Amino acid sequence: MRVVLGEDETLLRAGLAHILQADGIVVASTTADARELQQLAAALRPDLVITDIRMPPGGTDDGLRAAVAIRTSHPSTNLLLLSQHVNRQYASELLDTGAAGVGYLLKQRIADVETFCHDVRRVAAGGTVLDPDVVSIMLDRASRQHDRLHALTAREAAVLALIAQGRSNAAIAKDLAVSERAIVNHVTRIYDKLQLPPSIDDHRRVLAVIKYLELHRTRPGDQAPLNLPAPQSP
Repeated sequence: MRVVLGEDETLLRAGLAHILQADGIVVASTTADARELQQLAAALRPDLVITDIRMPPGGTDDGLRAAVAIRTSHPSTNLLLLSQHVNRQYASELLDTGAAGVGYLLKQRIADVETFCHDVRRVAAGGTVLDPDVVSIMLDRASRQHDRLHALTAREAAVLALIAQGRSNAAIAKDLAVSERAIVNHVTRIYDKLQLPPSIDDHRRVLAVIKYLELHRTRPGDQAPLNLPAPQSP
């Protein structure tokens, strides 16, 4: 597994590279600049790009912009964003590049080295990892729709359960022995019943999964990240 790392803080960049290499992950290159990050990703074609959201040259969301541009140019490149703070808009923009092979973690999670490296490998393998604080913000936005889950039919609930396992529409159609068009129709009705209209601020598939996980929560105090595919009970 090959990684390109973008982080403008010298010590943190060196520390991240050391952590990854100690876990057997190849750090193909590192940079402190978002423009160079794009160039490195294009030249090296890594399995995963890990980047801080706030990066030079602008010092605002240049890392995010670089990540989105990388995914647009090279859709197979997986992305893991790191940040000091949670921003729902940033999370939504990341997820809009595709709900597979993306991650958004707060930098404080790096302190748990074993879990961090596990999350890195999960994203590189095509999974999705969201920081618990990111999930909390999305959950707060979605909490008003809780009772609407009970309006789903048995088939719609089954489709939502498979979505929560990270399945694509095509895979769900195969599992349920129906056409992919039928699954698209079910997903559309799920969004309608959960009152999740198209929005530039929210990723409807993820919000629907969050509602499913909220309903099936067995340990409300658990702070484990939302991992897709193969989610565990939160």
